[in-house]
Amino acid sequence: MRPSRRLLVLCAVGVALTVLLIVVGITPEAAVIAWGVLTVIALVDLGLTPGRWALALDVMPSGDVFCGEVARLPAHLTSRRTLPPILEARVEAAEGLGGQTNFGFAPTGPDSALGEIRLPANRRGVFGITGVWLRWLSRFGLWEITPRFALDLEVRVIPNVRPVVSGQIDATVQSELYGVKDTVTRGEGSEFHQLVEFTTGMDTRSIDWKRSARHRGLVAKEMRAERNHQIILALDNGYLMRGQINGIARIDHAINAALSVAWAAGLGGDLVGLYSFDAEPRHYSPPQPARASFPALRSRMAQMEYSSVESNHTLALAHLNGRLKRRSLIVIFSDFADTTTAELLVENLGVLSHAHLVLFVTLSDPTLEQHQGGLARTADDVAKAVVAADMLHERHVVLDRLSRAGVLCLETPPGQLTPRLLSAYLDIKAREMI
Repeated sequence: MRPSRRLLVLCAVGVALTVLLIVVGITPEAAVIAWGVLTVIALVDLGLTPGRWALALDVMPSGDVFCGEVARLPAHLTSRRTLPPILEARVEAAEGLGGQTNFGFAPTGPDSALGEIRLPANRRGVFGITGVWLRWLSRFGLWEITPRFALDLEVRVIPNVRPVVSGQIDATVQSELYGVKDTVTRGEGSEFHQLVEFTTGMDTRSIDWKRSARHRGLVAKEMRAERNHQIILALDNGYLMRGQINGIARIDHAINAALSVAWAAGLGGDLVGLYSFDAEPRHYSPPQPARASFPALRSRMAQMEYSSVESNHTLALAHLNGRLKRRSLIVIFSDFADTTTAELLVENLGVLSHAHLVLFVTLSDPTLEQHQGGLARTADDVAKAVVAADMLHERHVVLDRLSRAGVLCLETPPGQLTPRLLSAYLDIKAREMI
């Protein structure tokens, strides 16, 4: 507890009155009496106010939280006496959950109140919640009661697979692969699917004349797009990918989108592998059936630490090229900031695209676009706009060079990354580009 502002003001008035009486030469008995009365009132006020011992705080754990969402922990406060109005409630959490965060309580009765602790989960990992501080005034407002309730809770922040668990990807992929578009895909595919009775409107080139003669009726071959392709999700985990966009690191945006593509590939019957690198190759999981290996992929991506070293694209891509013995779709999540990195990236991706289909995925920075398109009011704004325009021009030049080298490029804002990447995968699969 601590004295409130009201008690400090009363004490200041008492000190001024005592000094005045001493200076004037009047016997300070009245001041002594006033101090005694104030002391008694303060003690009575403290005794009438419920303290830490009279309150109980129960905070429910939230379980796993998706990266980029908000961890919500219900809090229930009860008191043996009448619950005082809570002026302030503050939770002590790790920096990965926003550090100290204020929240509020809503009374549900004379002796209870409910609150909700909301913590931004913008980083993957396991973070602790160590305590909650409360503050309320005493009955006469002379004291501020500030107890601390110790907690031992953990919040586990995992990659965001909300599109997967919500069924959004299932609906999108199923409609693309097995809906109206599937008829076109199967008719134009290169893998034999089944024999069907020839009907008016079908391509006559699909007629199997030998089997038609045997069945004494026209029978056509129905083809479909080839399955069991190899898809490699290559994640650049260098320091550039630690940069935040919309409060979330680039690598987390990439992981969320990669898991969505892995689930979609499982629905499409393809094999998915994982490759991560920074200054050197870190982890490689060979392609496996995506539906069966999805939990392992999610666990492995959740364990990836935030690296602070520069990525070595030459070593990483050469190592990956040496491990792949079959033509694959390689989805590379990376970024570049200087011309040297860009030159190395273009050269190595060009070599990799000779044997594989490479899809280079990078995130556009809304801050650069805001600086370039914003209204310049000062010289500093003009300088920012010029620098932003130069950086955006360099990025467009690099992406154009990659496209001319046969690399598919996808630059998109974070909010559109997952749907646009899924569309690119479905388009590649429908066109049989792998």
